[in-house]
Amino acid sequence: MRKINIFWNWFQDNNQTIKNLVHETPINQRQICYWLNKQLGYYSKDLDFMIVFPKKENHKTELIITANGNPKYFNQVIELINNAPVLKHWKFTAFIQPTTNIDEIIKGLDEPYIFQEITIKTSEIKFLPLNYNNKIKKLDIIIYLKNYKIHCNTTILQQAIYIILQDLLGEKALYQNINFVQLANLPNNRKDLIELYELQYYIDEINKN
Repeated sequence: MRKINIFWNWFQDNNQTIKNLVHETPINQRQICYWLNKQLGYYSKDLDFMIVFPKKENHKTELIITANGNPKYFNQVIELINNAPVLKHWKFTAFIQPTTNIDEIIKGLDEPYIFQEITIKTSEIKFLPLNYNNKIKKLDIIIYLKNYKIHCNTTILQQAIYIILQDLLGEKALYQNINFVQLANLPNNRKDLIELYELQYYIDEINKN
């Protein structure tokens, strides 16, 4: 508990500086992020943070604490957020939450993800279930990507897909529901493929049974 209090005391003392991060010079931005990361590291080196700045000035800035999908550290995330102070201009969130932009994805208006030389839109990804493990209640899926040959940089692709799935389902739900992901090229015959944005609905349906 002492480490939690130290982190939040530091955050309260510096919350205005962190809130104004976007208005700082790149050098100052790096410095502020360095100290925030260092303070979080005193509590746990296995957690990371994300700051979501509001589009409207009177809305709250959001600090997300993430375990990067590692269930070993889920309790540390929950404990830290449960002890967060109440600050007028801040919202504190445990784990990366599922996207609320499903309508944009359905219409194909979603922003692309850019990973080094790879650009991917969620709206262009399809999937098929491979296997559902009743014992662990998790799903194996195959992800179909547009214009990709699987012999390209598979590591970057896998990291990219993991981030997209995490954004789509949320950090905890991804761990709780997905066991294995295989990558494949989008075939010419796409009749039986399912849109990736329907994955949560598919998971909800099989979990009902």
